[in-house]
Amino acid sequence: MASFNIGGLNASSRRRSVHSRNATVERRNLITVCRLSIKTLIDRSCFETIDDSSPEFNNFAAILEQILSHRLKGQITWFGYESPRSFWDYIKVACRKVSHNCICSIENMENVSSSRAKGRAWIRVALMEKHLSEYISTALRDFKTTRRFYEDAAIVLGEEANMLAGMLLGLNAIDFSFCLKGEGLDGSYPAVIDYTPYLKFTQSSDSISSDEEELRTLGSSGSESSTPENIGPPFNMDENSCYNKCKRVEQKYRLTLEQKGYLEELVRLRETQLSESISQKKLLRQKIEAMDLAHKMEKEQLEYIIVELQDQLKSFQSLDQLSADVSLSQASLDRSHLQDGDEGKQDGINLLSEGKEDTPSLLGLCGSLTSVESYKFLTSLKSSEYLASPTTEMTSPGLTPS
Repeated sequence: MASFNIGGLNASSRRRSVHSRNATVERRNLITVCRLSIKTLIDRSCFETIDDSSPEFNNFAAILEQILSHRLKGQITWFGYESPRSFWDYIKVACRKVSHNCICSIENMENVSSSRAKGRAWIRVALMEKHLSEYISTALRDFKTTRRFYEDAAIVLGEEANMLAGMLLGLNAIDFSFCLKGEGLDGSYPAVIDYTPYLKFTQSSDSISSDEEELRTLGSSGSESSTPENIGPPFNMDENSCYNKCKRVEQKYRLTLEQKGYLEELVRLRETQLSESISQKKLLRQKIEAMDLAHKMEKEQLEYIIVELQDQLKSFQSLDQLSADVSLSQASLDRSHLQDGDEGKQDGINLLSEGKEDTPSLLGLCGSLTSVESYKFLTSLKSSEYLASPTTEMTSPGLTPS
């Protein structure tokens, strides 16, 4: 019984080791193939424009799709079943923090309906915008979301993920041109990686014989005796092998020369762009200095205006104080005049009352001296129209004595 348990433990540990080895080899293979595809893509971009018809790009897109779909968790439905999920479901959640992202525009595309097709459209748009590395690095930094979407031993959860973001940074030097209505966005079939471009055997220059020589040697090894006529062909094959080697060296030289010309043109373009940016920087600095000077002058003018307004406000306050003092003095003077007038009127009334005690009818006729109307009436009675003078009465001819 103990031996059976030991055998079971050994079998389970062996299965775990095999499973971990397979997962490690799978991750390493995908990362290695992705690195090789990026290199071939960069080399191909030196001679032609990369678009949907380029086999290097189609292979790279398939590899990246496989990496982002590696050990992706399914979506649990209401009935408890697990439905398959595309890497676009992870990207649209984890890359929301990228500034000026293209997620909303891809979600609103009319000709792209499936989730897998939207993910392929996102790869193309991110490459054309030269932001694919930024998207991947932002998504990988959101470890909580990544952990929610992927199982253990996934590539995006391992150490290889940081290498992936660094490798994708080299694609920013390529100008891509894609059509988002092509057949490459069809999400009805999974992506298939073509390993044949990376499995070709290149014979080293140190090898003596070529493949054809080895085949002929194997074919002629069965003969029991060799004749002198069989000595010539190896020499001819050596000449052919040298000619082939020279052709390969010449092709490599031409390729290197074309790459050199491209790099020189690229350096010249970057130098012109740098000079333009430096001139623009100088112009912007001059504009900034002019704006600073204008702001300083405006600030000084505003400070001068504020000082003038404060002085005017102080002068207005002093004038208001003076007018208030003048009004107070005028009011005191008016009160004193009114008091003097009232006293004079009261003295006149007293005098009249003392001198005319025996003539009460005069008071009834003239009224009170305190009112203005009665005073005017008295002044009018003094005129010659209403009062007869005594001289006229005395000299009247009708009054002569008999």
